[in-house]
Amino acid sequence: MVPHASAPYSSGASKSWKTRAEDATAQHTGTPPNACMNEFGPFKIGSLEVDPPILQAPMAGFTNFAYRQIVREYGGVGLQATEMVHASGFAWMDQQRAEHPDRLWGVRDEPRPLAVQIWDNDPEIMARVGRKLVEEYQVSVVDINFGCPVKQITQRAHSGSYLLKDPARMFSIISRLVKACHPTPVTAKIRLGCTCDQINACQVARVVEEAGAAALTVHGRTADQYFKGQADWNRIAEIKSHLISIPLIGNGDVDSVEKALQAFRTYNVDGVMVARAALGRPWLFSQIHAALKGDTIPDDPCLNQQRTCMLRHYDLVVERFGVAKGTHLMRKYACCYAQGKSGAREFRTYVSKAEDRRDFFRIVETYFPS
Repeated sequence: MVPHASAPYSSGASKSWKTRAEDATAQHTGTPPNACMNEFGPFKIGSLEVDPPILQAPMAGFTNFAYRQIVREYGGVGLQATEMVHASGFAWMDQQRAEHPDRLWGVRDEPRPLAVQIWDNDPEIMARVGRKLVEEYQVSVVDINFGCPVKQITQRAHSGSYLLKDPARMFSIISRLVKACHPTPVTAKIRLGCTCDQINACQVARVVEEAGAAALTVHGRTADQYFKGQADWNRIAEIKSHLISIPLIGNGDVDSVEKALQAFRTYNVDGVMVARAALGRPWLFSQIHAALKGDTIPDDPCLNQQRTCMLRHYDLVVERFGVAKGTHLMRKYACCYAQGKSGAREFRTYVSKAEDRRDFFRIVETYFPS
């Protein structure tokens, strides 16, 4: 059976997102939009308090230290996460006494709480790397990726969402990691299933909890959907009754304050994880946080402020990787900052060819939407 799309995410296109969010708040609570909404309080992952209950998703190629720092400056996130780290690759580097992966850039010194997400299918290697992250990096959470749908991870490495076919191996991986990482909590991120005909998230949720994980994050699509269609939050909500005591975090299409509020109100999740929507709008977390507190929702920064934010982001990346590599890496971020704005296509055409700092700044000055 093909999962049905989540009905509640209606557009209400005649109103701004901010007005719709305020209307949704008033409708659900029967109170003015700015009234305090204390029910959206913190939740716990093991002994770690996640406050506010808003999480920044791990995204390969994007959520490096520079991005996390930009998000941190705007605020509004209860738990941030790194890019996903390949456990076998990390173990090999460690054995060779090589520098640890770039995906762990900044982890040792940045503020906590912070989760590091790892992936693989070997319980022993996963446990060894998890222990290393706890002992050497003092991470707040070790998260396991059981949701990545990319073929290089699933078909070639039999990891990520591929393991949803094998709950027994998932149990082995989680239980070994839990023991190795104690007392640091271990969490898991999954999808609804591998295909629309193999939705087994409720069964997997029970396995995740029985294995000792401290929280479960569910992306509301199947692996074969990648990021197409709509996330099915009705399916996410069904999982709640299959969990005994660990929190449920919902993920998928949370691209506005309105949808974040709706996730809490309608689908009974303990936390909301925001992913792609915040890549070009790192201030989205702070807007959601304000709404959860019942405060006035801040407006988006003006375009000049957004441009300044992007250039600061550029400087952080270049400081780590140098001008040539840093400029290449920033091309994709720059496209995210321009997404949805008038003139974005022309800007993407030029910025995707930027080669150095002077080039990048000239293109931003000339073509970034204004």
